[in-house]
Amino acid sequence: MRMPREHRLGWLLSAPAVVAMAAVTAYPILAAVRLSLYRYDLRFPDARTFVGLRNYATILTSAIWWKSVAATLIITVPSVSVELVLGMGLALVMHRALIGRRTVRTAVLIPYGIVTVVAALAWRFAFDPTTGFVQGLGVLDRPWLSARWSAFTVIILTEIWKTTPFMALLLLAGLALVPTDVMRAARVDGATVWQRFFRVTLPLMKPAILVALLFRTVDALRIFDTVFVQTRGALGTEPVSLVGYDTLLVSLNLGLGSAVAVLIFVLVTGAALVIVRGMGDALPEDRLR
Repeated sequence: MRMPREHRLGWLLSAPAVVAMAAVTAYPILAAVRLSLYRYDLRFPDARTFVGLRNYATILTSAIWWKSVAATLIITVPSVSVELVLGMGLALVMHRALIGRRTVRTAVLIPYGIVTVVAALAWRFAFDPTTGFVQGLGVLDRPWLSARWSAFTVIILTEIWKTTPFMALLLLAGLALVPTDVMRAARVDGATVWQRFFRVTLPLMKPAILVALLFRTVDALRIFDTVFVQTRGALGTEPVSLVGYDTLLVSLNLGLGSAVAVLIFVLVTGAALVIVRGMGDALPEDRLR
């Protein structure tokens, strides 16, 4: 079966970027895989021994790893879901703004322009039990970062505030590609606002939604800065990236740390494949073939 001309052109146009990315990332990935097959502790550099897949067995049978996977999913699923809904709302506002469109877009994108560590510190200070302004709001007066689920809430809110503009920016690009003729035809046919949105706009935006979900999910699964600044993984909020940091850079265990890094890579790649497979089957181009 011959590849369609559009697909061939797409591969040709993306080939230079693919080659560059492979050249930059191939060696670190292969080096991590090789180190993960050794018992290698920098505190005892002469004691390096080949152990095969034993490091992976140690990690996959550890309760710490599975608790960190659960913590990562607890942060990722609600934050990305809320960001998708809020991002779509912001994208519609920015797309339909008639007055001050540039001002609106600039104001919306301000949180995304703030460094993640700074944003995490700002939210941590806001919920601080002694100096935070949230404590003065009555019903919200509680030690937020001293309990597991309230700490998760602060982390998720920080992620939503910080990265919803990025989601909105990607969805705004998708809205700009929706043909105005199609929308006018739907309006002439008597479709309501909600019918035009759910039956015309959303189906035509599925490629943009796919890209937005893919980028944000991959980024959320690798969350590190926000958790490190706000809780340092305490109270069961430790994500997989923090486990890798503690194992590799704190404990100086290159073998186990590299195995954790490889497993994180597998986790992120698997999530990306699930999203692409699930959303890709529903793309308009696929239904027309």
